[in-house]
Amino acid sequence: MVLKKNDEITLEITALTSQGSGVGHFEKMAIFVEGAVTGDKLLVHIIKVKSSYAVGIIKKILKPSCYRIVSDCPVSDKCGGCSYRNIKYEYELEMKKQIVEDALQRIGGLDIEVDEILSIDDNNHYRNKGQYPVSMDNDGKTLIGFYAKRSHRIIDCRTCLLAPKEFEKILNVIEHWAAQAGISFYDEKTGKGILRHIYLRKAYATKETMVCLVINAESVPKKDKLIAELTKTDETICSVVLNINKKNTNVILGGRCETIYGKDYIEDILCGLHFRISALSFFQVNPKGTELLYNKAKEYAALDKGKVLLDLYCGTGTIGLSMQGNAKEVIGVEIIPEAIENAKENARLNEITNARFICDDAAGAAKKLLNEGLRPDVIVLDPPRKGCSREVIDTVVFMRPERVVYVSCDPATLARDCKIFEELGYKVQKVTAVDMFPRTTHVETVVQLSK
Repeated sequence: MVLKKNDEITLEITALTSQGSGVGHFEKMAIFVEGAVTGDKLLVHIIKVKSSYAVGIIKKILKPSCYRIVSDCPVSDKCGGCSYRNIKYEYELEMKKQIVEDALQRIGGLDIEVDEILSIDDNNHYRNKGQYPVSMDNDGKTLIGFYAKRSHRIIDCRTCLLAPKEFEKILNVIEHWAAQAGISFYDEKTGKGILRHIYLRKAYATKETMVCLVINAESVPKKDKLIAELTKTDETICSVVLNINKKNTNVILGGRCETIYGKDYIEDILCGLHFRISALSFFQVNPKGTELLYNKAKEYAALDKGKVLLDLYCGTGTIGLSMQGNAKEVIGVEIIPEAIENAKENARLNEITNARFICDDAAGAAKKLLNEGLRPDVIVLDPPRKGCSREVIDTVVFMRPERVVYVSCDPATLARDCKIFEELGYKVQKVTAVDMFPRTTHVETVVQLSK
């Protein structure tokens, strides 16, 4: 049978992809089905056919998988966030570990077993921030929530199970104020309208909350009314900020902020250290999961007081600063000037004197350190999703550290880079996956490589 669009077939799902779709095979052709679970027997409606694969949607569940559960979120099948709310969490962990192992074996050519995946106790309400686009539908109803998968269509959702519970009340207060103040909502098509996003941050250790309104204007009316209603609703709010973004772009935040109430930052504690977090600061979204990740990275670094640690892609310095107590010196490198200033401020805030930060790329920083006659004993890499450039890997190898600790948010680029490291004389010794983002498709990995 030659498969065609609009055909309906019976399909057994044999695996899940790293993007969260179920996959089965029909006439030796791979069929991808969103929302399917390994072990499902389904009636599938085919919506796309290519030469080597096809895409279908679930028409009917003929026999549910033993891993399938009923989602506890009414919009999880529409929102682009929680792709795994319809499967048992134990299986999600098993699958994420397998995804990392498969990538290292298939892409990296590495015969290595991943250690038991690490996870936090509670996989709900773990995020410390929420970014909510706002709009209005054709009937004049306010939409505050998240974008649907692969679109900029807003799914109304204020009770997200990943976010702090108190965010819902804050969103409702802002909606009520916007209606009273005559605040229009931004339209991506026309570039008109004032309120673009509502951006909320919560410090889990100190309980401090920041409210940030992203606006397509220089200011907003009735600010005093907004502040009064917010602080009456939630006494933990200690910072209200306007972020000005008047560019016709899908980038959420603009580069300029105005604090209209309280401080221009909140303060949180991570790995025993204090961090000030502004609206524009990077800070990991899952504090408990981050501590699992950083503690494993510290274990793999195996530092002692005589060792020098180089933290490439250091961002605001969180990984390096969390390890400074075990090292002689920590040197952080980051190409973004604002992040380096935040890292220096974080070091001062914690009275850390054995850490310094360089604003440069990896190659430039390596040259500066070599001119100083300094060679790092351990290098930590925490690159963006695209992984390390070949130049960075070559620079790391040229500096000849004893160990490299690679922290990755993408198993595929991690595996690619580990293969290059192995070819250049650094062997993968240990691998641990960390479920930093439960119920989503994302998984973090920590790898130890030794020369």
